[in-house]
This record gives sequence, C-alpha cells and structure tokens, in this order.
Amino acid sequence: MGSGPQIEVWRGSITQADTEAIVNAANRSLRGGGGVDGAIHRAAGPLLAEVASKYAPLAVGEAIATPAFQLPNPIRWVIHTVGPVWKGGNFGEAELLGRCYASSLAKAAELQVGSIAFPAISTGAYRYPPSAAAEVAVQSVRAGSSSPLRIVLVAYDSATELLYRRRLGA
Repeated sequence: MGSGPQIEVWRGSITQADTEAIVNAANRSLRGGGGVDGAIHRAAGPLLAEVASKYAPLAVGEAIATPAFQLPNPIRWVIHTVGPVWKGGNFGEAELLGRCYASSLAKAAELQVGSIAFPAISTGAYRYPPSAAAEVAVQSVRAGSSSPLRIVLVAYDSATELLYRRRLGA
C-alpha cells in the first residue's frame, strides 16, 4: 500500500483493540455514557472522566486526547470525539461525522501513534444509519491519513463488520 494507511476491520470491544490509541464516541460532557462511551470509561477507570471532563463541552466533530489509564496495553491514548445526532441527513451530519474522523486522525498524528481504532461513531444513541456511517468512516480514514498509520475499524456486531468490509471492498 505504500505510504498510505493500512485499514483493517475487527469485530469485538474497542477496549480490547490491539492499537496504541482508541477513539471514544463521546458525549459533549466527556464524563461517560452508554454504549462504546460507557464501555471505555468502565475499562479505563474513574480518572478518565475526571481528566476528560476538563475539556468539556466538546464541540461536535472536534477531538481531544487523554491517557488510557487502566485500559490494557498496547492502548496508551483515548481520543474523544463527539459525533453528530442524526436528524434525517439534511443538517450537515455527513460533514460533521467526517470531521470526527479527520480530527481524531489529526490528534493521532500529533501523538505520533502508529495505530488507532475507531468505533462506529454516532450509530448508537445518536441514531446515524449504520450503512451511511460506514460509508463516511471508510471515505474519511482513506482520505484523512497520509502517514503509514494502521487504522482499525471496530465493529461491535457482525452487521457492522459486513458494512465495513463491503465499503473497503474486502
């Protein structure tokens, strides 16, 4: 693949990803919540909310990084980003979701990590249609990284895994 990113799909919990950084689909308070956000906060321990909440409220599409605290190695960083709430698709949701990926990749570059894992941002409580979200995710990670970064798209279920694999042509 040369100097571009290596993109993989993996099914499981992002808290067990084999990457240096994981992305948290956070809420604006950065104190934890349900789904992926809650799982990451539970696995990382209470210091995550204490440190992350100092950056709140985080704007949709922006990203900040915190240490991974009690998450297992090799995870060293949690990159928090707030995805858009789905309002039908005519309110800039795709652009905002793409910005989540771009901001997170920029933060990963700043941290000089060689690998990053993304959840399916906004597809849970924020109701972004999984198929449309997978399209934005794949386009964004392909376009957003010029470094030889290993990018893992983490699917919590087989349906999401299949969406990612189809978009990647795998």
